[in-house]
Amino acid sequence: MHSISQHAVVIGGGIMGGDIATLFAARGWTVHVMSPSAKTREALPARLAGGLAKLGAPASHAAAVRCYADLKSIPWADVAIVIEAATEDLPLKQKLFAEVEALAKPDIPLTSNTSNFPIGDIAKGLKHPERVAGLHFFMPAHLVPLVEVVSSSHTDARVAEKLVQLLKDLDKAPIWVKKDVPGFVGNRLQHAMMREALYLIADGVTDAEGIDTAVRYGFGFRFIACGPMMQKEMSGWDTHDLVASALYPHLHAEQGPPQWLKELVAKGRTGMKVKAGMWDWDDEKIKREKARIERALQAGFAILRADDD
Repeated sequence: MHSISQHAVVIGGGIMGGDIATLFAARGWTVHVMSPSAKTREALPARLAGGLAKLGAPASHAAAVRCYADLKSIPWADVAIVIEAATEDLPLKQKLFAEVEALAKPDIPLTSNTSNFPIGDIAKGLKHPERVAGLHFFMPAHLVPLVEVVSSSHTDARVAEKLVQLLKDLDKAPIWVKKDVPGFVGNRLQHAMMREALYLIADGVTDAEGIDTAVRYGFGFRFIACGPMMQKEMSGWDTHDLVASALYPHLHAEQGPPQWLKELVAKGRTGMKVKAGMWDWDDEKIKREKARIERALQAGFAILRADDD
């Protein structure tokens, strides 16, 4: 799969779908975005323009992104890959994949950006589940390098290997998740850390600012240079074995989030989208914080790219 004059279908043109379309367009692909929402389709050009600028791609590449209100209107003969990024609704995804299987060429991968559902469940009932895989991007999809290629028990290994190579061609950092486990790899690691962070706050050990500072300026800062496995290669697995044996019994292992988080959500304080979470937000604060984060992501990617080169 090479990017020149290739065609991709992205189902869903919202936050994730729009950014995935931006990624492909930036690399010279023609992208067919299907969304039944007129509002989503109308908002896509502005999202594309902003994303292409951040990737340093010509603004003219936006012209290669075409919008559709239904799947049947897409010129399927040219399509090399399908990426579903619709609402996290399993029956909806199963319906979409059944429609796509009937429309797409038989030799192309059909993928889902789900972070919630097993890939095997999404492919259930299809005639050819062997060509279905997960393609899990992390928000913002056009900037975060990691993409998880997820195989179900039915996925053909050759399909996964082609997807890994495609993502490398798109300047992403793919990993092959060979078992269709809940949360795949990235979210399992994130939630293991997040559980401990939330309970450290619940126990009064530190506050939200303390957690973020410890991660950003401690091991998070170090992780941009090397991952946890490489870091322990340097510090020594014998030391880790001793510390882990002493520390693991004290780590939280609850089966759900702490009560303070449930109460926060019950109050409707769910974050920036409602301008209230652990912090209070207004439009200017949100704009400033998102811009800062995107600058940091781009600077971090420049470091990683230089290191890889």
